[in-house]
Amino acid sequence: MMQTEIRVGISDYKLGKAPNKLITVGLGSCIGTIIYDEKTKVGGLSHIMLPDSTMFIGKQDIKIAKFADLALPQMVTELKQQVPLPRLKAKIVGGASMFGFNASAASIGIGQRNIEAVEKVLKELRIPIVAKHVGGNAGRTMIVDLNDFKTTVRIVNQEVVYI
Repeated sequence: MMQTEIRVGISDYKLGKAPNKLITVGLGSCIGTIIYDEKTKVGGLSHIMLPDSTMFIGKQDIKIAKFADLALPQMVTELKQQVPLPRLKAKIVGGASMFGFNASAASIGIGQRNIEAVEKVLKELRIPIVAKHVGGNAGRTMIVDLNDFKTTVRIVNQEVVYI
């Protein structure tokens, strides 16, 4: 079977199955979260932009996939519909500090807040994080091979890392 690359945009998530790969680019302060079931080789990749939806509720139609507190539970619900008796595990990538010293107070630490929010939600969902590549100040691309859960992290102007 031919391998397809399934691209996940910002504030989006997609599910896939081996032999495919899930890819998201442009992870700055955003977090890429792969949740995977080894037995069925099914996974979901989320590209989260913000940690928490609560301050936006009621303001407009909010996009679930943008927020850690909404996207991950929804993606896990969809994964569980495809996977009988799932044994899910996760890897997270991103959460960089992308802004210089002139940033407004609100933007400082958004990467760190995203990391903490994703870790909290995964803990609540009882999904262990088996690897992560987070923080720093460089953007990343995340490529997950659903055959074996091998995750390639391409860091802007740096080396490629496998987690």
